[in-house]
Amino acid sequence: MLHPRANAMLAFALPALIIGSASSLVLLLVMNVAATLQQWLWVTLPDMLSLDAQSPWWPVAMLTLTGVAVGLIVRYMPGHAGPDPATESLIGMPLPLPLSALPGLGLALIVGLAGGVSLGPENPITAINIALVAAAGARLLPKVPRMDWIILAAAGTIGAMFGTPVAAALIFSQTLAGNNETPLWDRLFAPLVAAAAGAVTTQMFFVPSFALQLDAYDVTRLPDIFSGAIVALIAIALGMVALWCFPHVHRLFHSIKNPVLMLGLGGFVLGLLALVGGEITLFKGLDEMKRLAQDDGYSVPALLTITLTKLAALVIAAACGFRGGRIFPAVFVGVALGLMLHQHVPAVPAAITVSCAIMGLVLVVTRDGWLSLFMAVAVVPDLHLLPVLCIVMLPAWLALAGKPLMLVNRRRPPHDD
Repeated sequence: MLHPRANAMLAFALPALIIGSASSLVLLLVMNVAATLQQWLWVTLPDMLSLDAQSPWWPVAMLTLTGVAVGLIVRYMPGHAGPDPATESLIGMPLPLPLSALPGLGLALIVGLAGGVSLGPENPITAINIALVAAAGARLLPKVPRMDWIILAAAGTIGAMFGTPVAAALIFSQTLAGNNETPLWDRLFAPLVAAAAGAVTTQMFFVPSFALQLDAYDVTRLPDIFSGAIVALIAIALGMVALWCFPHVHRLFHSIKNPVLMLGLGGFVLGLLALVGGEITLFKGLDEMKRLAQDDGYSVPALLTITLTKLAALVIAAACGFRGGRIFPAVFVGVALGLMLHQHVPAVPAAITVSCAIMGLVLVVTRDGWLSLFMAVAVVPDLHLLPVLCIVMLPAWLALAGKPLMLVNRRRPPHDD
């Protein structure tokens, strides 16, 4: 016979399994549609029109048209394609959107991803899954608190996105840790079931891989702890510059009241940035960071240019109203910065510079220590790095204590006309 606590946890197991799998299927659907549209826009369409897709001006045209298209979606689709992404926390669970806003949000996300915008899918996908699960839960099991559905949908989406429930466990161990009467693992049981179901469902179709091919880090050395702390602080300083610019850029773009003009201008600026940093600074950054790590031909000035360009593209894309998340492009910025610092000081292993730079950048944009540590280890998966990263996290966290978030404090859509 099971204890009543076990029965209570078991009651949520089946809903959590269904929610996790469904969250993964929504993610897979959106990403596959975006990948197909990306292939058509960047390969098939230029061939059909006999245009040179390798021309440096092709990204300018493509991103400008992408901005106009997303602007039309935001202007005319019901619900304005969801709230302004600059007002949404990267880690906090958003409230369920009205179902009428979901088609516009999904379409805006797909067009932005396919068109090369420097944002990831994480926030819109999470918002879509939360809205669907909360609506279904309210209809089928109305006595269950809405927050339970929100947590399960968010956990399932995180597990699906990273292909493992570990990230969800780390995030929710912090989010759900406030109740002293119920053990933490009791509260984590259902979210972990949802995250595991999402991860397994994703892996049935493909295995998400964030790992870079870097030289193995075999032995922990004391100087690497000091070097890693310096790298993390450099990354934080760079991220804080972007964080300071973020609300000012947001205010500048949102002084344009027409979202079509605002996003069209934002897309044009992103295209100009692509002229500076190259095509590798486009898109969400996961595939591009692997290309960057595999190519030894980049010099220190080239890597610095790529780092600054991608960071500027991240700020512009998030501030001007494109729908998307900031975690994945921040990881790319960390990889580029880490590779640059390794080339500048080859005595410091690339595994140290890349992992610590990722941790510093993700800390700035998420202010979540567990997720930052997870992303660093996911990209540079070496167990010998864990002690170094855990120690480096301490001065990095001290440096960010009390600093503002990468967030604009306004939770209503910017265009209500």
